[in-house]
Amino acid sequence: MAAVTAAGVVSATVGNSPAPDDSRNPGGDPAGSPGSRPDRAGLRRLVEGMSLAEKVGQLFVSRVYGHSAADPDPADADKNLELFGVRTGAELVSRYHLGGIIYFAWAHNIRDPHQIAGLSAGLQEAARATGARVPLLLSTDQEHGIIARIGRPATLFPGAMALGALHGAAGSTGEARRAARIAGAELAAMGIRQDYAPVADVNVNPANPVIGVRSFGSDPHAVAALVAAQVRGYQGAGVAATAKHFPGHGDTETDSHVGLPVMRHTRAVWEELDEPPFRAAVEAGVDAVMTAHIVFPALDPSGDPATLSRPIVTGILRERLGFRGVVVTDALDMAGVRQKYGDDRVPVLALKAGCDQLLNPPDLGLAHRSVLAAVEAGELTEERIEESVLRILELKARRGLFEEEPPTAERVDRVVGIPEHLAAADAIAAGTTTLLANPVGLLPLDATAAPRLLVTGTDPVSPSGTTGPPTAVLARELTALGCRATAAPPARAVAGAPGHAAVLVCTYNVPEGEGAQRTLVTDLLATGVPVVVVAVRNPYDPARLPRCAAELATYAWTDVEMRAAARVLTGAVRPSGRLPVPVPGRYPLGHGLTY
Repeated sequence: MAAVTAAGVVSATVGNSPAPDDSRNPGGDPAGSPGSRPDRAGLRRLVEGMSLAEKVGQLFVSRVYGHSAADPDPADADKNLELFGVRTGAELVSRYHLGGIIYFAWAHNIRDPHQIAGLSAGLQEAARATGARVPLLLSTDQEHGIIARIGRPATLFPGAMALGALHGAAGSTGEARRAARIAGAELAAMGIRQDYAPVADVNVNPANPVIGVRSFGSDPHAVAALVAAQVRGYQGAGVAATAKHFPGHGDTETDSHVGLPVMRHTRAVWEELDEPPFRAAVEAGVDAVMTAHIVFPALDPSGDPATLSRPIVTGILRERLGFRGVVVTDALDMAGVRQKYGDDRVPVLALKAGCDQLLNPPDLGLAHRSVLAAVEAGELTEERIEESVLRILELKARRGLFEEEPPTAERVDRVVGIPEHLAAADAIAAGTTTLLANPVGLLPLDATAAPRLLVTGTDPVSPSGTTGPPTAVLARELTALGCRATAAPPARAVAGAPGHAAVLVCTYNVPEGEGAQRTLVTDLLATGVPVVVVAVRNPYDPARLPRCAAELATYAWTDVEMRAAARVLTGAVRPSGRLPVPVPGRYPLGHGLTY
């Protein structure tokens, strides 16, 4: 019965081509967002034809190990057997009737776009072979900037805070939407139809260890405009956008991956600061909203994290903001949601709070059994499960998944990392680099004179969008523009500085007080060679260092940002970025210089 009904849903779905991505949706109903309009009556019949186990399976989005749905490497097959009792992704989908799979590089799901497309096709084939024949919602975290699961040769864009720096504190909504539209098209070509982006948190805490440059900035109205733009961009490309992390993770000092943050905002401050971007996402028709594993006493004094809070998920997100789409938990293997309750209780409590998708539980079998047991014991009703399943199926139908053809290598080649997309990324990045200080007029460097430059500093672990550490990439890009630039480790930089026209120091999250990065800058200044600070992540670094001959912020250290920085340093591009956050004690919101 379920298979027949699913076929009926396909034929009843209308509007398979995405609508223009500037659609408006004041009612907050994601059915009004660009994409297909689902046949809700047909979807209800599909849900009614499912077994309870199939319904519960639709709620889960799990990781799986391996680059192939049916033929993973032996080590990945062994890992799947250890964790899930099956050897392949196809078997996992079949056993648990999964609603979705999330891709990670560390789970060996991501090698290159052709392989990702093949994995997606294989997993969808397994889903359509199950009794319900419901397609999977394949997802990943592709925020760009410092969080990009899929790297080259896919197109990598500047991250959120860099986009917030475009053309002033309000950012450029048109460029943000353009970036999301291209990024979404490339994800869709690889079979990924849900992106856990954009970040809707308003970052007002320089000490925030987990959000920072993943946020568009500190101005809630600017963040709201950019979030709405990216929602329309992603969904205009056929990919479900996911605004996160509700009700707002921008003023915490604990990383919810490793602890349980507490948000101290009053209700009035939340309404003024944290709410606007999420309200804008809902009004833009966002398909999904992700919850945060944070305690927010002003919104719920129980001490439960927001993911498990009915007052927050149902009372505020559903009832106050009018959101009728899919609520997805942040990953359930994170420490923030596991401190108060056991792994058997967390998925049940998330559903009772009003969540729909249960993302990446640490023990999928336990989580699945726990939800089934809660229904059988009467703690959850089957009708409550069906509410969430229906929302998930509506999202899948709205994005055309019931009719989607398997991704192919040919489509990947037509869409992913094509010259037009790469050029767009460079053009957008050109306006993001922010010149914070240039008191002696050192910049722009005269590349025609082939100045000798030394590039040094901290080299963080390279994300997917890099071809090497930022010092090496920046030196390479400067050399390509006519300079004679070499990279040197900090241990050799001070002795090697004399004889250079300038030393460029890449800094990374400089801590308060003394430290190795501050010592390096101080020692380089003592050589008399002009020092240029390039803050390659948080723009707060210059306030924690001695003043230098020039200071720039790039907001990330991927290749596209390093290319943009090199062009600004040499004057190939005039700097136009403006700080989307204030740098306490040094620079105000909106600050930025040019030549």
